[in-house]
Amino acid sequence: MSMNVGSSGGSDAPMMEMNMTPLIDVLLVLIILLIMTLPIQNHSVSLNMPTISPPLVVEPPVVVTIDVDFDGAIYWNKEVVPDRDALETKLKKVAEEPKQPEVHLHPDKMVSYKFVAAVLASAQRLGVTNIGVVGNEQFIEN
Repeated sequence: MSMNVGSSGGSDAPMMEMNMTPLIDVLLVLIILLIMTLPIQNHSVSLNMPTISPPLVVEPPVVVTIDVDFDGAIYWNKEVVPDRDALETKLKKVAEEPKQPEVHLHPDKMVSYKFVAAVLASAQRLGVTNIGVVGNEQFIEN
């Protein structure tokens, strides 16, 4: 093993190599300290499992279907409604129930919008909140 003390030429030139040994020693000590301070890894998962309960009984919703024909005729569950007052009486009964049934409004493709808007306005004014327009696929033009 040899050691390079200096150049043999006697020149006062600075040494161009960096001494890596102290740097490597410091890095090894830091790695060892890092490994020692890491927490112990647990390979388990805590689960809170639900307790067994009786199955929920789901009642199917009550559905009221309002059809609006191409000429503006209104049908309540396939029965003809003679006038707007009769429709509003039926809508008022629906609005007064504690659990309102689902009201499905099904307009014909050829019906004028004013007839559908009149039914929607009556339902809103009387307090029917569970209403939706169904059968929209007939309005898609190919």
